[in-house]
Amino acid sequence: MSHDSSNSPRSKRLQLISDYGCTRSSKCRKPCSRSAETVSTRREAEPVRADVQGTQHLSGPGRAGLTGGPAAGRAAARAGAMAKLLSCVLGPRLYKIYRERDSERAPSSVPGTPTSVTNPHSSSWASVFWSISYYSSPFAFFYLYRKGYLSLSKVVPFSHYAGTLLLLLAGVACLRGIGRWTNPQYRQFITILEATHRNHSAENKRQLANYNFDFRSWPVDFHWEEPSSRKESRGGPSRRGVALLRPEPLHRGTADTFLNRVKKLPCQITSYLVAHTLGRRMLYPGSVYLLQKALMPVLLQGQARLVEECHGRRAKLLACDGNEIDTMFVDRRGTAEPQGQKLVICCEGNAGFYEVGCVSTPLEAGYSVLGWNHPGFAGSTGVPFPQNEANAMDVVVQFAIHRLGFQPEDIILYAWSIGGFTATWAAMSYPDISAVILDASFDDLVPLALKVMPDSWRGLVTRTVRQHLNLNNAEQLCRYQGPVLLIRRTRDEIITTTVPEDIMSNRGNDLLLKFLQHRYPRVMAEEGLRVVRQWLEASSQLEEASIYSRWEVEEDWCLSVLRSYQAEHGPEFPWSVGEDMSADGRRQLALFLAQKHLNNFEATHCTPLPAQNFQMPWHL
Repeated sequence: MSHDSSNSPRSKRLQLISDYGCTRSSKCRKPCSRSAETVSTRREAEPVRADVQGTQHLSGPGRAGLTGGPAAGRAAARAGAMAKLLSCVLGPRLYKIYRERDSERAPSSVPGTPTSVTNPHSSSWASVFWSISYYSSPFAFFYLYRKGYLSLSKVVPFSHYAGTLLLLLAGVACLRGIGRWTNPQYRQFITILEATHRNHSAENKRQLANYNFDFRSWPVDFHWEEPSSRKESRGGPSRRGVALLRPEPLHRGTADTFLNRVKKLPCQITSYLVAHTLGRRMLYPGSVYLLQKALMPVLLQGQARLVEECHGRRAKLLACDGNEIDTMFVDRRGTAEPQGQKLVICCEGNAGFYEVGCVSTPLEAGYSVLGWNHPGFAGSTGVPFPQNEANAMDVVVQFAIHRLGFQPEDIILYAWSIGGFTATWAAMSYPDISAVILDASFDDLVPLALKVMPDSWRGLVTRTVRQHLNLNNAEQLCRYQGPVLLIRRTRDEIITTTVPEDIMSNRGNDLLLKFLQHRYPRVMAEEGLRVVRQWLEASSQLEEASIYSRWEVEEDWCLSVLRSYQAEHGPEFPWSVGEDMSADGRRQLALFLAQKHLNNFEATHCTPLPAQNFQMPWHL
């Protein structure tokens, strides 16, 4: 007798489990209420499971449509990861991450000092070696040529070594990029930087301001053509640069014929080479790359102090010559101090940077401050020739007026040393500027250049300075009509033409005399000029007071004379006051005016000016 195994209880139970997913006993004869629902659910879920498992049960167009989304997403993710890795390889060097400026947003884990992401001192050795190799390359090529190493038979093996070295450098760069890619702080920074380049929103700039990185990658915040008045006016600066005062010819009346031009050509070529090699670096040592690398840790600390303690805002300005100018703005308009409504634009010396320069003086005095670096200094690009300096100063003033919102009447120009050139240029070009303060500055560069060069080079030095490095501070200052204050260092060792003890060789004296002679030519005649020179020879406040009292200067009388003349003839200089005055009256006026326009500071050239010595110039 045959037995059908398909009708056995065990077979029926397996069939139920297979068809309906029911696990109840085969003895249960109740209809399963979940059976239809389970089958329907399983059939609807089959396409989803098939898509997750690779769509094994689908084929044709339906399968292609389902697999397109996830595959494209994975490809996009891989492409994004590779793009982020490439951005890390080619991205800028990140120096520090500043503390959050808003204490409410600052997490508890934020340290009290800026976070240092890289060690700029140790990581800059390759840049230092490259700089040394760059400047020594002419001598190296000359040596190799004399030794016969530049022949074809020896150059080919050398090219193999060079190619190997380049491959090694490329590998090092890739390893650096991978290290950055694994650093979450750098990935967050590069994401913010790319977003800021795409969209210059206020929020993106706020987030980017928390990082200190290679300034070449900083987005431009202000363009020299941005003010609408510049676009509509034809008299503004062009891409060739702003207007400068042209030096007078060395030989007047000489016919400028073709033959004379040919005769002058060798001298002009020599002057050009001297100015663009040795001269520029001697005049602006702060533009030397090696010096900047040595000062890098100090500059980073100065930036951190300005950003974190003073709430400074860094910005990149694009000048008309294409140079990018690094600036730092500290806004004090929201404080209770009334001087915070005034903006002091600081012009640094030939080795000064706003990070560690003269900006500290007006900051301590409570003013709003805008500092900037010369072209070729730190984050600024270019080279510090007079034309580039004036172009940079022009965009800085435009930035202060049109972006920061200060009126020219609320702007004060403060310059130290060689910064007097850009300050006097701005005062000449923007006559509505409130005041000018020149600290340890000079009248003209030629006497100071002749001081450090051999006497046999006198003609070459004079020609080179006049044609390429003409810093004519006194000439520009005389074009300004507003209040001026000069600060003379009594032990200045830089702008004296003999020794620091010889105070009469200080070129600040000549700046004062030329300034007073232009504004008050009748007062500064023979008698007035002689007595002012005697007053300038005084090396202490006691000697100054002695000379002042010897001539019995009556300040009230001097003020009444000047005010009556101003009321009758107007404020425009030069004045003819003193024309019908006695010699004694001219002496009194000359001493009074000299004492109002010059303050002595008993210090050397590089001593920081205390805040109590930062005073506004005198005016009627």
